[in-house]
Amino acid sequence: MPIDHLIAPLRAAFARQFSAPPRLTVQAPGRVNLIGEHTDYNGGFVLPCAIDRGTLVAARERTDRRVRVLALDQGHTLDEFSLDEPITRREDLGWSNYVRGMVQALHNAGYPLLGADLAISGNVPLGAGLSSSAALEVAVGQAFKSLCALDGLDATTLAQIAQRAENEFVGCQCGIMDQLISARGVAGHALLIDCRSLQATPVALPAGAAVLIVNSNIPRGLVDSAYNLRRQQCEAAARHCGVPALRDLSLADLHAHASGLDSTTFRRARHVVTENARTLAAAQALAAGDLVELGRLMAASHASMRDDFEITTPAIDALVDSIANSLGGQGGVRMTGGGFGGCVVAVTTQPLAELAAARVAACYRSPAGLAAEVYLCQASAGAGVLTEL
Repeated sequence: MPIDHLIAPLRAAFARQFSAPPRLTVQAPGRVNLIGEHTDYNGGFVLPCAIDRGTLVAARERTDRRVRVLALDQGHTLDEFSLDEPITRREDLGWSNYVRGMVQALHNAGYPLLGADLAISGNVPLGAGLSSSAALEVAVGQAFKSLCALDGLDATTLAQIAQRAENEFVGCQCGIMDQLISARGVAGHALLIDCRSLQATPVALPAGAAVLIVNSNIPRGLVDSAYNLRRQQCEAAARHCGVPALRDLSLADLHAHASGLDSTTFRRARHVVTENARTLAAAQALAAGDLVELGRLMAASHASMRDDFEITTPAIDALVDSIANSLGGQGGVRMTGGGFGGCVVAVTTQPLAELAAARVAACYRSPAGLAAEVYLCQASAGAGVLTEL
């Protein structure tokens, strides 16, 4: 269902639960990363775009310093906590930790907060690698920004606070990419993000290009997966090479420091170093409308994730190969997201995207026997207010 169609049911549920209509409704989009995987926390480059799927939050301020939260997509479950007491994790309500973490991070950053009633809904598939968690964090932050008139809270700072919530409260040591693209996305464009300086350069998608996302329906969980281990390996390689982050190495530099690195850590570092170079080249290819070169770079990215970073699965690899056969070199396809399942992204022409989608629907089944979910997406704008009384 398009996200605009979720606004009225969300507002109606808010009014039923809290006995008053919301004062405003905000949105924050999910994202798909076209190329640049596991480079963000290494200070490197990524090329994501915000998508036309996201998280909505309806909100109204309260006077008693309490926060009440209704999650429509989690069986209309409720959470409640106070701004005047320590905010702790709830192990029985995983979704609520993203809300609680964001509120705590805003408070710790010194922003004056009001109590609030919130109702949350959205259409980003959970656990698919499309940043449902970042969309939730940024949407909650946007709601408090608007309710509390936090005019000094710009989009980049909002993204940094959301990242802090995920790192420190939720426990996933993600980089800045997901939150930044959710906060700063530009309609019709990908963003080439320098994850060190946070400079974000819009890169227009070529006229007639389509972004195809295929949810493999192989679930993934970053906190419980090897994501944090991969980060530790990258940091170990950077320390060994005497640089602040792997972004500071060329491939020649890495080979010069290979002695003393175990083979696994070397391959992890090689993925990041080569992926940074591919991402910069892919931004140039996309800006030039060169889908053939973009496809070559995306194929090399997937091979590196498979062989050096070891975050793909056999079923994902087969799905990528099948879609690549449909594209015939006119565009590219790769796994996207943290890995170990989730989604595949393709950038190609509209007719070839439709052909690939049809073949996936006919031929693909996950190891558990599930069909894929296929989305043709538009590059969308970042977080903002949709309705306000």
